[in-house]
Amino acid sequence: MPLIAGLLVLTIANRVRGGLAEARAQDIAAAAPITLTAPQPRCVRSKNGSFRTADGTELFYRFWPAQSATPQGAVVLFHRGHEHGGRMAHLADELDLPDFAIFAWDARGHGRSRGEVGNSASLATSVRDVQDFVDHIAATYEIATEDIAIVAQSVGAVLVAAWAHDYAPRIRCLVLASPAFKVKLYVPFARSLLKLRYALFGHFFVNSYVKARFLTHDPERVASYEADPLITRPIAVNILLQLYEAGARIVADARAIVVPTQLLISGADWVVDTDCAAPLLRAAGHPDQGAPRAARLLPRHAWASRTGRLAIGKARAFILARFAEAPETVSLLDADRMSYTRDEADALASPLSPWSWRALYWAATAVGDAGRRDAVLRYRTRPQDRLRLRFDPRLRLSQPTARGRGALGRLIDKAYLESIGWRGIRQRKLHVEELVCTAMQHLPIAACRCTSSTSPPVTAAMCSRRSPAAP
Repeated sequence: MPLIAGLLVLTIANRVRGGLAEARAQDIAAAAPITLTAPQPRCVRSKNGSFRTADGTELFYRFWPAQSATPQGAVVLFHRGHEHGGRMAHLADELDLPDFAIFAWDARGHGRSRGEVGNSASLATSVRDVQDFVDHIAATYEIATEDIAIVAQSVGAVLVAAWAHDYAPRIRCLVLASPAFKVKLYVPFARSLLKLRYALFGHFFVNSYVKARFLTHDPERVASYEADPLITRPIAVNILLQLYEAGARIVADARAIVVPTQLLISGADWVVDTDCAAPLLRAAGHPDQGAPRAARLLPRHAWASRTGRLAIGKARAFILARFAEAPETVSLLDADRMSYTRDEADALASPLSPWSWRALYWAATAVGDAGRRDAVLRYRTRPQDRLRLRFDPRLRLSQPTARGRGALGRLIDKAYLESIGWRGIRQRKLHVEELVCTAMQHLPIAACRCTSSTSPPVTAAMCSRRSPAAP
């Protein structure tokens, strides 16, 4: 009972704090002048298209061609979780960028795109879809990657931030609105309970608690959200958990993002924790490119409403300012000597006091790793497997399935297989296979015949997607 009472008091305090923050945001909005002129409606109706991802899944998108005779580039929109590209169609008018083609996709499992509703094989698969979409735009509409700006919201902002971090694209700029680096789960210990259930019972879905009134004050947007048949309430638990992991990883390593970035956060957000985005605000975007990284208040989690349109004006000004400058390529040739990663490496290489907590932790980790290797060898099913594992670590690439003598042996083997080192090596193997398939497309052969004992055969259509310059 004391614990429950404490949780109730904490919940009430959070609600009061959120209400006060929302009131402050409304006061700021009332005092701020609206500088954005009324958007001109586009004469050309939206068109529809589709593209295939690396694994052959067909994804749907909408696009609005540039209205001017000399288009400057493209703006690509990425919607928030549970929604689809049509929910961001209003930005095609409100951004008021007639010199730009505008694209808005339906993410995998959302809207009109293929895939299990609310699900993806992994968050990394969805991040790869972002790369495939940008590649499709560049190839189909002959728009250089350097002439593409990204505007993403909520879960879409996490996908795009992970893409900017992992793939280092040479896009012009990036606008992140209310990024969902940390989703608010109001049930105590919700994340731990979800991880436990996922570990015990496997895959399942979680229904969203988000109501339209938590997203925006705009009554028209609330009504359209509640009546939209393409809204997907469920989200796969693996995607939800990986969303947390990706958010923490991107924020902690935000200095690796060299794309000029603007962050738009909410004054009172009932959906995501805005405080965790502060390190990204300070770090993302390369300072040499002169990209201001100012946070602007959104009224709630969504764009619409009076202050939301003020934020749209800020995003528009940011995009135009970046296109007014010549695109620059950030050189990382000296990163091994002068960079934040070198500073991090030097800090990690510094000797620790033998009695410090970190030194004791790493000493225990080393002992645990040695013991785990011995346990894996001891609990292998057959003596020949023990010898192969000891002398041929490549066994971990060809047989990633946990095996062992009894439940304990399988548990130990699974922990060994799921360590970050072996996971990275197996992923590298898949990348090497894909690059080999890409190279084979430039050879005079009838078909691409890439097979693997750990993955299904790669078809010629899948192999022909990538270009040699892909990351």
